This record gives sequence, structure tokens and C-alpha cells, in this order.
Amino acid sequence: MSSGKSVAVAAGILIKPDNSFLLGSRPAGKPYAGYWEFPGGKLEAGETAFDALKRELIEEMGVITTAATPWIVQTFSYPHATVRLHFFRVSGWQGEPTPHEGQQFAWQQPGALSVSPILPANGPILRGLLLPDQLVLSNVAGLGEAAWLQKLAARLAGGLRWLILREPQLPPDAYRTLALTVQPLCRAAGCRLIVHADIALAQQIGADGVQLPARLAATLTERPRGIDWLGVSAHSSAELLQAERIGADYALLGHVTPTASHPDQTPLGWDGFADLVGRGWPFPVYALGGMQQGDTSRSQHLGGHGVAMLSAAWA
Repeated sequence: MSSGKSVAVAAGILIKPDNSFLLGSRPAGKPYAGYWEFPGGKLEAGETAFDALKRELIEEMGVITTAATPWIVQTFSYPHATVRLHFFRVSGWQGEPTPHEGQQFAWQQPGALSVSPILPANGPILRGLLLPDQLVLSNVAGLGEAAWLQKLAARLAGGLRWLILREPQLPPDAYRTLALTVQPLCRAAGCRLIVHADIALAQQIGADGVQLPARLAATLTERPRGIDWLGVSAHSSAELLQAERIGADYALLGHVTPTASHPDQTPLGWDGFADLVGRGWPFPVYALGGMQQGDTSRSQHLGGHGVAMLSAAWA
């Protein structure tokens, strides 16, 4: 239980081209002194989260922010306060981070931390940093199985590390056979395989996760057991809220632009995507529906994590 005090905080994740990110230790005299966290601090009266981020990074470490995009909004209750953290991914800055408050800094790689303990609120953030900017969905329906498997082999050899196996046109037995064919290919290449819709299948074959359509996510009251990564497809604020309730690691939000697979459904458009993402969610949100490679930066500028691609990923 917290004291009831509510605090708004801006935090920056400085990310280098090699994906390493910066953590700082909390100075002596502050709550959780010695714990590691992302740099940042409280919003001042009348200050936006982005303005607070820029000010705090100058005050804490003497760097000037030149490129940053909004990302996750995480609410966490400590004994002394309830903190609402607005996280930004910072990809550009001037100056070398220099401790101005007696803290220590350490560059870390996603999934391979060398410092501890980590401030509790930062756990989901560290997990989100493992996700790629572009999530790839399979396309057997569009290419045929033999041609798609050939393209998959090339993509795996080229470094593909996440794959959502989504083929709703296949009967359950055929989909299971395809999953069992794809799984060893992904495993050998170090690519995470996310099964679509079928929780039991994901559990049985030891897949890395499951991607749930909104209609299936709506039937759950908690996160499925034995699932490492949980994604949810969403089209509205209510469906994003359900994803939050069941502890999703990420969400696909769409469709953003017109798609051949949903010709009768009105797309969200980029304004609709920005409105929904801007409400603040504790997990990364991808833009879905007609996405191209060049849409990644647009999604991130609006607060998305990146894009989920189907046809464009195999062109």
C-alpha cells in the first residue's frame, strides 16, 4: 500500500545503435538508494512529460536530448507514493552522460543485465526492450506454404528473431503441422516463435508465446499459465484495457490503414492510432494493418513501439 501521494515522472531510456541502454543508480538519501533505474525525475507544475525529460537529463547527466519518442506509461505503487512513469526512448543526445548527483551509470544489453538490484517499477520496461521494432507475421495464405517456407529460411538466415505464425485459414490440424515444421527452424536460428490463438498448442509444443485475437483475450480473466510472451490484438481502448488486465507483454493495434483482408472495416487511421496509444499503456503497442518498412518511425513518433507487418515483410 502506498501513502496515497501521486507523483508523475518522466524517464528516459538512452539507447545506442547496438541496442545497449543506460541505467543509473539512485543516490544516497533517496528512497531505494542504490537501486538501478532509468534516468529521469518528477514533472514540475505546468510541465509536460517531454519537457521534464529534457530538463532532467540535463540536470542529472548533462546531456541535451535531440531525438526521443514516447513509449510506455507505467503506474507503480511504492510504500511512499504511487508513481506514474512516462517512459521515452531516447535515440539522440549531445554530450557524454556524466553523474551530477553522485550516482553511477552502466550501459546494459537487453536480457543481459550486469547490475542489481533493479527498481521494481522497471521490470516490465526491461522486458519491453527485448521486443523488436518490427514484428513479422507469417504469410502462407498469400504465398503458399512451399514458397513461404523458402522465404522464411532466407529471413532467418538474415537475422529474423521474432515470428508470429498467423494462418487463420488453416484447419487446426494443418496449423499444428505447420507449427511443428516451423518451430525447429526458428529454434535453430534463435528466433522466437509466437503461436496465434491456440494457447494449448503453444503450451504443448513449447512455443515462445501466443498472440491472442481480441475475441479470445476477452474470455480470459488472467494471464495463461506456461506462456512466456503474451500478445493481444486490439482495435479499441476497451480491448487494450483487457490486454492490460490479463498481463499482456505487447499489443497489436489496428488496422491502421486499409487492408485487403478487412475491406469492409473502417481503418483507425494514424490519428486514431495516436489517440489510442496516447492514453498511456504499460506495454509496447505496435501499429498493424497495411504497414510498410517506412511506417516504423511514424508509429514510434506517435508513441507506438513500431509496426507489425504481414505482406511487406515477405516482399
